[in-house]
Amino acid sequence: MAFAGGLPHPLLYADMLKSIGHWGASMEHALGVESINHVLYMWLAMGILFTVGLIVRSRLQLVPGGMQNLFETIIGGLEDFTVSNLGQEGRRFMPLLCTIFLFILTMNYIGLVPGCDAPTANINTPVAMAVIVFLYYNFVGIQKWGAGYIKHFMGPVPALAPLMLVLEIVSHCARPLSLTLRLFGNIRGEEIVLILMFMLAPVLGSLPMYFLFILAKTIQAFIFFMLTMLYLQGSIEHAH
Repeated sequence: MAFAGGLPHPLLYADMLKSIGHWGASMEHALGVESINHVLYMWLAMGILFTVGLIVRSRLQLVPGGMQNLFETIIGGLEDFTVSNLGQEGRRFMPLLCTIFLFILTMNYIGLVPGCDAPTANINTPVAMAVIVFLYYNFVGIQKWGAGYIKHFMGPVPALAPLMLVLEIVSHCARPLSLTLRLFGNIRGEEIVLILMFMLAPVLGSLPMYFLFILAKTIQAFIFFMLTMLYLQGSIEHAH
């Protein structure tokens, strides 16, 4: 019986609380509370980059030191890596590629701050960046080759061109999904592991993981950068 002596059964209380919890979560989802949080942290990352950039720009010296030396090392290393793969033409893609790397890196690091969430741990952020990359490298390919860009999807054997066209289109459409899930899955998984380690051993468990995750989050930013560079390389190189 649900009622005994006029009072609801304890199990009914549990069901009511569970229903209220589900309703509250649905309302938060409908109101976009989680999305608002990840957008605020994304704005924070942009604010950090703009502020640091203005500070470094105002203190430029002939002999770099401090933050200028750090950023010149990072950007110079990325530029050398890009030019070695794309040639001199790759220099014109550096603003986008460097922005992608530094932006993702900053957002990933925000997740290591207690009380903050990495915007890249919300799937909306990786989706947006993956779509931008997808549209940009295809735009570059069309801009360079015009209608001949279709040859990049037809393979080297004319007889297999219809089949290759379908396969290549599916492959290219899967690239945004791959970029999204790779970044989102790794960052979300790292944050979950960090929370669990903090619950089990607040200092001994979480402190060593911080150093490991700093490396892992840097690698994830570089992987996104490298894949974007490879997609651009495929769009500007001559079709087989």
